Amino acid sequence: MSDMADRLRRPRWRSVIGKSPRSVAGQVFVLQAALVVALVLCGVIGLVLQSQRDTSTEARRRSIAVAQTFAHAPGILQALHTPHPSKILQPLTEAGRKSAGVDFIVVMDTHGIRYTHPIPSKIGKRFVGRIGPSLAGKVYTESVHGPLGHEEQATVPIDDNHGKVVALVSAGLKVKNVTNEVNRQLPIILATGAAALVVSTGGTALVGRRLRRQTHSLAPDEMSRMYEHHDTVLHSVREGVLIVGADGRLLLVNDEARRLLDLPAEAEGRHVSGLPGLDPDIVELLVSGREATDEVLFAGERLLAVNQRPTDRAGCPGATVVTLRDSTELQALSGRAQVARERLKLLYDAGLGIGSSLDVARTAEEMARVAVPRFADFVTVDLADAVLHGGEPAATATDMRRIAVHGVRDDHPFYEKDRLIDFLPSTPQARGYDTGRSELVTDLLAVQDWQTQDPRRAREILDYGIQSLIVAPIRARGAVLGTATFWRAKRDAFDEEDLSLAEELVARAAVSIDNARRYAREHALAVTLQRSLLPRALPEQSALDVGYRYLPAQSGVSGDWFDVIPLPGGRVALVVGDVVGHGLHAAATMGRLRTAVHNFSTLDLPPDELLSHLDDLVGRIDQDEACAEAAGEIAGATCLYAIYDPATRRCTMARAGHLAPALVHPDGSVTFADLPAGPPLGIGGLPFQTAELQLAEGTELVLYTDGLIEDRSRDLDVGMELLRQALADHPGRAPDESCQAVLDELLPGRPTDDVALLVARTRALTPDQVAEWDVPPDPAAVADMRLAVSGTLDEWGLAELGFATELVLSELITNAIRYGGEPIRVRLIRDRTLICEVADGSNTSPHLRYAATTDEGGRGLFLVSQMTERWGVRYSPQGKVIWAEQALP
Repeated sequence: MSDMADRLRRPRWRSVIGKSPRSVAGQVFVLQAALVVALVLCGVIGLVLQSQRDTSTEARRRSIAVAQTFAHAPGILQALHTPHPSKILQPLTEAGRKSAGVDFIVVMDTHGIRYTHPIPSKIGKRFVGRIGPSLAGKVYTESVHGPLGHEEQATVPIDDNHGKVVALVSAGLKVKNVTNEVNRQLPIILATGAAALVVSTGGTALVGRRLRRQTHSLAPDEMSRMYEHHDTVLHSVREGVLIVGADGRLLLVNDEARRLLDLPAEAEGRHVSGLPGLDPDIVELLVSGREATDEVLFAGERLLAVNQRPTDRAGCPGATVVTLRDSTELQALSGRAQVARERLKLLYDAGLGIGSSLDVARTAEEMARVAVPRFADFVTVDLADAVLHGGEPAATATDMRRIAVHGVRDDHPFYEKDRLIDFLPSTPQARGYDTGRSELVTDLLAVQDWQTQDPRRAREILDYGIQSLIVAPIRARGAVLGTATFWRAKRDAFDEEDLSLAEELVARAAVSIDNARRYAREHALAVTLQRSLLPRALPEQSALDVGYRYLPAQSGVSGDWFDVIPLPGGRVALVVGDVVGHGLHAAATMGRLRTAVHNFSTLDLPPDELLSHLDDLVGRIDQDEACAEAAGEIAGATCLYAIYDPATRRCTMARAGHLAPALVHPDGSVTFADLPAGPPLGIGGLPFQTAELQLAEGTELVLYTDGLIEDRSRDLDVGMELLRQALADHPGRAPDESCQAVLDELLPGRPTDDVALLVARTRALTPDQVAEWDVPPDPAAVADMRLAVSGTLDEWGLAELGFATELVLSELITNAIRYGGEPIRVRLIRDRTLICEVADGSNTSPHLRYAATTDEGGRGLFLVSQMTERWGVRYSPQGKVIWAEQALP
């Protein structure tokens, strides 16, 4: 009967089809044909435009090539220097024009007056076109209306042996010749487009025939009516329906099946095994294609009764029809399985969500958030107060700090966060902490011992509806760090299975909390060490007005440091350095290097020599490490060392792998010092170079470490430009204000690396603070110098220092005359102290010795050391300087 109904139904549809002139296939064919024609026309137009563009480009390229070839041809320069260049050049350009296939080659002088032209009458007249770019040495192409008509031309310069433009050459083609090239290509393009149109139309006809067969030549309204009936029936039934193809792909799914299986909107057409959220048993059944009758399968939180039957209808060979029914009556049987699944999911989420950082409080908060509300209504976490600072926990549950409180509501009656609590021995928290075993209280109302801690608050907890609790000690590596308390209100009380789950949950968090505690201890030690090694205050000096900032990294410490070191002669040394690596080892190495810089600076070494000694020290530090792992932590360091002399306003500096300092000039402009870049410390093998700058008074020297400008989100050049902008256009700003402005601009948040920033504004000694004399190499000159120095001290109001100063200078000048070399120069500086300097051209180093009673000499430097606060020697490329300082009255 079914076959007969089909045979009767099909002719009727054919009769309807034959009468309908507006079938879907016919409309699609017309649309596709129109689209193909439009595409072919667009293609032909595009090919024509591309051909025109390519031909014009080729014309310009050929014009440039011809003009450049003629401009560099031998003999052109000689012909231009003859009295009548046209006689020589006209035949040459005509011959070149014909052989090169261009319409003209014109040679002209720098004023645009033609020497040559295809039309001889145009010789001597002005060239039509722009010659300015070519006079500047460039090749210039343009389209103009010249003597020959509309032309595409290229103009190139002719240079003499010194690179000077002495003449110009222009070559080009008429536009109509370029158009002729396009016209010759047009038949080919049109033939190609016609062929593409024929092929595309044939393909469209084939597609239309296939679509006509598949739609049975139905009109759009007929197809819409069939779809509406089908869709209404399919999605109205309250039973899930699916059709799965022979290849395992989902061909059809109704709304009920989509809801029951939680299928995505784009599920149809995808393979069943690739659909998210499907239970493996359901996937296996759907792919197998076997018959099934009321099989009960788990699908998420539902139990479904599944029926599956194969279908042999035409168009669906090997497909299966599946029906699904929600079996709510079976939920009770699957309750325990559901609970087990939820607990496993809770532990899985705990493994992912707890311990995402090395922060004790954050880790405890993560544990509380995982447990609420799936396991408990409220969670409180209490840790020994020493644990928060990286210390060892106490033996009893006293000095417990509440670091996490989380629940389903915020108006809870528990102790607030950060409160310090001493739990009484009778409380479950104290017992769990002391014994290391979990405590379960199923009925808080029936137990009294936990209420002794705070009876009033205990009554509030009971009135709030809290009914049971679990206290789980936080144990890690054999030590109890604190306790986690889980509370439930107005739902099933905790049981023994819940106790096991709580212990497992806390155990996962305990290791992370202990790791965070150990990290906090190491970080505190490293920060303490680093702070103790950095300068706590800047020394007193008059050469520079200094501001500074030091910011530790967000996590860990590194080896950044800075220093301001007063030097003899009123000079000041500025130091900024950065040790590679992080942690205690980097901080300790930084301390060793800072101490070494101080020691080397007492020798008054030039910056390049000081960095060389520091380079050797870093190399020995790496070699002397006994442990290979420790040696690998330090791969070198960077450093910048600068010396500023306020008497001469000269700044001498050198750097070892460090960033160049910024200079803020008195007018507010900012530049970066052109300082030779030396290798980082510890590399060895390459010398360091010194640069000397003459600085105006009020210039700011900005020294910094790479943590200020380098960042993962920006390049080094971007950071340098941001630093320049932060410093620019503020000439009157104090150094300390400049430091803060730079940090606000470049580091709005906490830095990821240590940052050391030093801003020093230069000062200069006034002429009435410095006195200088040249001393002839004659012992008789010592008396004259004593008189000159005495007069200067009287002018300065320092007459009471006259005797000691004359004695010191007499000894130093006498030694320079006797043992040194020319030139000899004396300088007095009145600063925070009175500084006496005697310079000579010898490198012989004086030595202090204690003369015997029978010795006739050898007491000079001993007297100098007794009469002054301190004295010393520094060396320069011109010789040495012996200096001595006396305190001002």
